Amino acid sequence: MVDPRYIRMFHEVVQTGSYSGAARRLGYSQPAVSQQMRALEHTVGTPLFTRAGRTMRLTEAGEVLARHAASVLHDLDAAQNQIAAIRQLRAGNLRICSFPSASATIVPAATVHIARDHPDLRIRLIEAEPPDSMETLRRGECDVALAFTYPGVAEQLDGDLVGVAVLDDPVVAVLPKGHRLAKRRSVELADLADERWIAGCTRCRDHFVQECGAVGFEPDIAFTTDDNLAVQSLVAAGTGIALMPSLVLSFLRHPKVISRRVRRLANRQVSAYALRDHHRIPATALMLETFERVGTAMR
Repeated sequence: MVDPRYIRMFHEVVQTGSYSGAARRLGYSQPAVSQQMRALEHTVGTPLFTRAGRTMRLTEAGEVLARHAASVLHDLDAAQNQIAAIRQLRAGNLRICSFPSASATIVPAATVHIARDHPDLRIRLIEAEPPDSMETLRRGECDVALAFTYPGVAEQLDGDLVGVAVLDDPVVAVLPKGHRLAKRRSVELADLADERWIAGCTRCRDHFVQECGAVGFEPDIAFTTDDNLAVQSLVAAGTGIALMPSLVLSFLRHPKVISRRVRRLANRQVSAYALRDHHRIPATALMLETFERVGTAMR
């Protein structure tokens, strides 16, 4: 491969018509230019210049290289400018993988900050629940993943991943408005042992069953769905009750349900993750920092 520095110097020699002219324009000594041109000829394997007295002329190979040198240098300059724009966050693309309730709350709040300070940074959002979102990240199909865990089932971070805590999301009981415990400000999970339940995603359901077991009962799960609106509608219709993260209820609340804090129930922990090598990419580092800052403001 030809060193781009040789191409740039060759172009100047052609433009000025001599080694000394190129040396003056580039701020090199004439012997340095001569040495680099010999190195270029060695790389391409054929002479590029001939001399007729004091006149320097291009060989046929030199003419071929001269025709391409200007466009090569133009493309290199364009690439360097685009890389600089990405490095300085004046351009670029960022892919976020998030679970639905974070997509509706944390992501919009973060993108407001990004759009204000870096309006030309383009963001693409895809949705997946953990652990699928983490696998999406590991496969390189997104740059940052928002995921949640519960105490005792923390995300397994191998050496390739880094993460930042975003917020703790309280889990509340969702009850129909006419429920027998509706007048209480908070409840114990054991108070709900005889209820029928609507269960959510796999990770939430596993944690829910574990928490019920810890207070001495096995929940009667009548319906399972990942759709948070469907969960609330089922509760409103009297199919059962549910546990739901507060983040969901901050933007989506059925008019015929109420939420009550469940005492001594662990919060859902929301974090943002990236591949360790990608953490050095300015846009990825910015997104992690922004999610962390937004989470702090939402607490």
